[in-house]
Amino acid sequence: MRPTVGAVVHELSRRDARRIAVRAQLLEAPRPTDLRVVARQLTVVQVDLTAAVAPHADLLFWSRMGSAYAPDDLDDAVAAQDLVEFQGYLRPSEDLALFRAAMAEWPGEGDVGPYRQSVAEWVQDNRGCRLDILETLRADGPLPVRELPDTTVRPWRSSGWNNNRNVRMLVEIMEARGEVAVAGREGRDRLWDLAERIYPDGPTVPTQEAEIVRSQRRLAALGIARAKTTETPGEPNSVGEVGEEAAIEGVRGRWRVDPAQLTRLSEPFRGRTVLLSPLDRLLFDRKRMVDLFEFDYQLEMYKPAAQRRWGYFALPVLRGDQLVGKVDATADHERGVLRVDAVHDDHGWSRTAHAEVDAEIASLARWLGLRATDVAPLVPARGPRQGQE
Repeated sequence: MRPTVGAVVHELSRRDARRIAVRAQLLEAPRPTDLRVVARQLTVVQVDLTAAVAPHADLLFWSRMGSAYAPDDLDDAVAAQDLVEFQGYLRPSEDLALFRAAMAEWPGEGDVGPYRQSVAEWVQDNRGCRLDILETLRADGPLPVRELPDTTVRPWRSSGWNNNRNVRMLVEIMEARGEVAVAGREGRDRLWDLAERIYPDGPTVPTQEAEIVRSQRRLAALGIARAKTTETPGEPNSVGEVGEEAAIEGVRGRWRVDPAQLTRLSEPFRGRTVLLSPLDRLLFDRKRMVDLFEFDYQLEMYKPAAQRRWGYFALPVLRGDQLVGKVDATADHERGVLRVDAVHDDHGWSRTAHAEVDAEIASLARWLGLRATDVAPLVPARGPRQGQE
């Protein structure tokens, strides 16, 4: 889609842009109460099983729904095929219609680029293994990768940790082709089965139309996003030319904004204080996070302990339309406690803000069925943003 010549460019303050983003992600008050409604608005929920506090999907739904959410609710939605896992994300099952054409056309039509062409050649060279995997799943599926046959004649070569992981790489490509699908999990391992047994029947949206609809859905979930930015595997951060053009005061770049959110800017904003997963979509695009929220944060679980500033799995703190700090917490189920090792105050919190964060920590502990340890002393902000309410 091309922008309309002479179209209005909406001029937004950073505060307006933040509120659009927070509302689109269902993080204002009051909390939503229906998991399926939340999932459809967010469009994607990343599957990450790191459970320093709780798996990402559970933390994400808890941050929106609070005590109204239970992990069994998510299991039930997946079992009922209301949500399906595809390319590392849980998605509403009806959104599969937006991927079926791309599955059928894999690796794509026209010039697909040298890398994807080389991957297609690798799949073709290992056609026999692909057929063996399909036959094994047809007879005995669902199965984890370790129980699928490796009859590849040309191994997968890379400079990373996937080198020689032949079956895993082939199965993930077969998922992109629409041949296999995630049927569930056995511990941390995905169980694979024939896609025809997992995905519900439904329509197919032509590729170009599907790309536009997916961008529209993504923009509705994000509220505001760049037309083009650095992409991540599985789900883009950019939205192309859908929505309406916007300029954000003090921020460079071309932005697109969801028209439905523009109409809500005149409404009173009812924020709340909430702890977020480090992988939350509100801040997953780190450049957008810095531009809109001016928030200094990285997920530090892959850093050596001595190099961490905030903690292994520090939870960002949203208060109203601002990201104001981090809570370094760990769920210790053996001792029955939610251990709070540090609370990082980026804004110079008032007593009210401090009390709200303490209340959220206590709420998280109750939801986990744990007792919160005494909250650690505040680690004050290092920058100039002191004394803010």
